[in-house]
Amino acid sequence: MANISMADTAPSCDTYLLFNGETLLPNGVRAFFYTVVLAYCFIGLSAITGLFFKSMESIMRHSREVVTVDPHTNSTIVKHEKVWNYTIADVALLAFGTSFPQISLATIDAIRNLGQLTAGGLGPGTLVGSAAFDLFPIHAVCVVMPRAGSKKKISDLGVWLVELFWSFWAYIWLYIILEVWTPRVITLWEALLTVLQYGLLLLHAYAQDKRWPYVSIPLARGERPEDWVPAEDASVDYDDNYDGIGEILPGQNEDIVDIFSVHSYSNKGYHHVPEKDVEESSTGLLKNKWEDTHWCSIWWQQFVDAAMLESSVSRKMDSTCLRFIRISWNLIIAPWKMLFAFVPPYEIAHGWIAFICSLIFISGIAYWVTKITDQISCVTGVSPYVIAFTALAAGTSWPDLVASKIAAERQMTADSAIANITCSNSVNIYVGIGVPWLVDTMYNYFVYQKPLYIDNAAGLSFSLLVFFATSFGCITVLVLRRVILGAELGGPRMWAWATSVYFMILWVAFVVLSSLRISGVI
Repeated sequence: MANISMADTAPSCDTYLLFNGETLLPNGVRAFFYTVVLAYCFIGLSAITGLFFKSMESIMRHSREVVTVDPHTNSTIVKHEKVWNYTIADVALLAFGTSFPQISLATIDAIRNLGQLTAGGLGPGTLVGSAAFDLFPIHAVCVVMPRAGSKKKISDLGVWLVELFWSFWAYIWLYIILEVWTPRVITLWEALLTVLQYGLLLLHAYAQDKRWPYVSIPLARGERPEDWVPAEDASVDYDDNYDGIGEILPGQNEDIVDIFSVHSYSNKGYHHVPEKDVEESSTGLLKNKWEDTHWCSIWWQQFVDAAMLESSVSRKMDSTCLRFIRISWNLIIAPWKMLFAFVPPYEIAHGWIAFICSLIFISGIAYWVTKITDQISCVTGVSPYVIAFTALAAGTSWPDLVASKIAAERQMTADSAIANITCSNSVNIYVGIGVPWLVDTMYNYFVYQKPLYIDNAAGLSFSLLVFFATSFGCITVLVLRRVILGAELGGPRMWAWATSVYFMILWVAFVVLSSLRISGVI
């Protein structure tokens, strides 16, 4: 009797996910089934990130024609300038897009709780847990992504410091409104101020990028690539202790295969073009591609690729076992690939249609994640807060991890990889918590003339304190790496892996302490 699992001792759960017959199954079987379905949804989130990232690259490559007249020669000068500012793209496109699973989940949770004076637990718990996942495991992955011996550092320290400030202030602000200003109560004004601070983050980051006087940090900017995601890492700085691990072998496929997702990135089509040829790089290449292949053919090819269980590269493998594993994996993810093939090609409208469609699919998956989480909590008796801090935070943060990993691999600097982490944490609070709480507080204010009550504010506040303590250790190590090794990412493999393990230990400490507190153990 002592070996009975928690799922078997949990109260009977009368709700079901897909069909009524689920209630006849033992709680342990149901818990296993729901966990598998939840993991499959996380695979879907990771898959859609590939399309999202490609569409974002297309948006970033969009440029506009600017005609000026030389005052000395009166000759006409035609230039093509990027439509999107480099820094704003990191804050608005990259961070917001990769945080959209958490934002969708929290907003859906808030809408489900309309009419109740108490806020739902999935949203805030997931977003605070996601902040820890962003800061620790994603840093742990990014620090080992550069090729062995190479280093990648932040080129614009001023922008990073601004983003870091707003990231930490977001969680200090959350603690203030939870415990200081109106303890355990969220008012309409507090929710509104939370959302408005996202606009201040965008404005301050842009001001720092443009070096506006009085509001920017006077730090010089290092070299930064012209293209947001260049084809090759041309600025690799190999260390004297380069050990050769991870070197690309002759004849190896040069596509970047993302081990955390179900897509592959090819460098084909991404070329570094000199400044004098920027007109061709921004419009000519895309025009030629459209002349050679109509977008309908491109869209149809997406369905053809989704239906293929084995690529030409896989067929050339000598190992039958590896071919079988790859075919099996493609069979498992085939439903996701076929579903996401409906997303229009990112060549259309500079990628905006594919970008928006990707976010819609992410919202749909987030909806099912909330329902599955309710079922897991129901059949196991585990607090939704604990599930949010652990499984939901990690699963919904996979797009963040994939995007930062790709940026750490493909960009010449560490700016976007690390900016995605710090900005995503800001977006988690200002938008991910601010918008759902604004919806609930507005409803309660106009219908009940009451504020929004936070049921487990003490547990959430404790998690924030643990987050502050562990994040200080994380940022300290990044600063030490910058001073000693000269870069935040990469460097000698031994030190890269040591840093990665250290970040993972910090994450485990956060998850364990937060879960024990919410469960009432400490």
